[in-house]
Amino acid sequence: MNFIADFHLHSKYSRSTSKQMDLENIYQYGKIKGIQVIGTGDFTHPAWFSELKEKLEPCENGLFALKPAIAKKINKKLPAIIRKQKLRFILTAEISNIYSKAGQVRKMHNLIIAPDFKTVAKINTKLSSIGNLSSDGRPILGLDSKKLLQITYQANQRAFFIPAHIWTPWFSMFGSKSGFDTIEQAFDQETPKITAIETGLSSDPYMNWRLSQLKHISIISNSDAHSPLKLGREANLFNCPLDYDQIIQALQTNDQRLVGTIEFFPQEGKYHYDGHRSCNICFSSVQTKKHQGVCPVCQRPVVVGVDNRVNELADHPPTYQPKNHKKVEYIIPLLEIIAELNQVKTIGKKVLEQYQNLYSNLGSEFAILRQVPIDQIKAAGFQTLAAGIERLRLGKVSIQPGYDGVYGIIKVFANNKQLKSSTGQASLL
Repeated sequence: MNFIADFHLHSKYSRSTSKQMDLENIYQYGKIKGIQVIGTGDFTHPAWFSELKEKLEPCENGLFALKPAIAKKINKKLPAIIRKQKLRFILTAEISNIYSKAGQVRKMHNLIIAPDFKTVAKINTKLSSIGNLSSDGRPILGLDSKKLLQITYQANQRAFFIPAHIWTPWFSMFGSKSGFDTIEQAFDQETPKITAIETGLSSDPYMNWRLSQLKHISIISNSDAHSPLKLGREANLFNCPLDYDQIIQALQTNDQRLVGTIEFFPQEGKYHYDGHRSCNICFSSVQTKKHQGVCPVCQRPVVVGVDNRVNELADHPPTYQPKNHKKVEYIIPLLEIIAELNQVKTIGKKVLEQYQNLYSNLGSEFAILRQVPIDQIKAAGFQTLAAGIERLRLGKVSIQPGYDGVYGIIKVFANNKQLKSSTGQASLL
């Protein structure tokens, strides 16, 4: 079967994360988004681990379902068009590794996937002897990433280890501030066990395929969501049974079961370009080179973003594409499109009401963005939105890149004049 998976997210126990990130809300908004397999996040946190064991039950091999009494209560609140959609959980956690290697401080985030609670308990027991797992849903451990990988597979060979958002400047395998130049530098003799990487919001598969060292690696994308509305902002496309081992084997072999990814436009990521947020300086790699890496306002080094770092490590040109590559789809989250059409910058009550109206009438967010025919969206009364989604599917978007922690801005209409000419001034609703 074809399904969408989002493995990387956080619970209410992680710092800077919404208190709404409990299992009930993850389940509800996972269905609204159209996700079939969703990570639990944060299984290392003792309180969250207890909650997972209390509210989830095993179902298909290695996957979990919300217990029927809880699910029934949530499903009653959902519109019929998405109520019956199946949603399964998969046990996941992100670890922040900060350690010294080769004379430099390294900061890497890594994602672990586990097949059962017994495996999680083994991993947690070992990690609790190294650091405090109760302090944060994403614990910070003074542990070499290679050692974390070894602990993961010692707990269970069916577990899986993925370097997370590998280009983020501050906390990643290839990050400009504290990363490595090759997988081998990070994982030494354990390198063959790295068979998948996560792109992060500021890069896409095409950027990663420019590195020959990633040629045979499975490239995946996840939301890294800290609130329910951010679920699925990036995700993965699979074509296989709902089965833990099938999913992991697809990630290990990069075969046809892993169909591709659903992507942010990478320019929307908050570390795509170089720059200085406090100085309002946003540079392309060419501009950074012209200024010799120095901010013209404060005279300090700019934060080197993902695009520049990819250029530094890539051995293929920016135009390179593998002859046979996975599917890559770009989306703008539906809430962002609605906010744009309402000409507001924040997601307020009006935007949320229109969002609910849309998924109640047309189906899940992914269905609306990717599959529902444009004529059907128009016929349901969403004229302007139909024009915007048509532009999105054609890649006709306006792009302002993000930099140094500032999200980029992607719009389906560059200005009001373009909006009016495309829709004949039709209303959103």
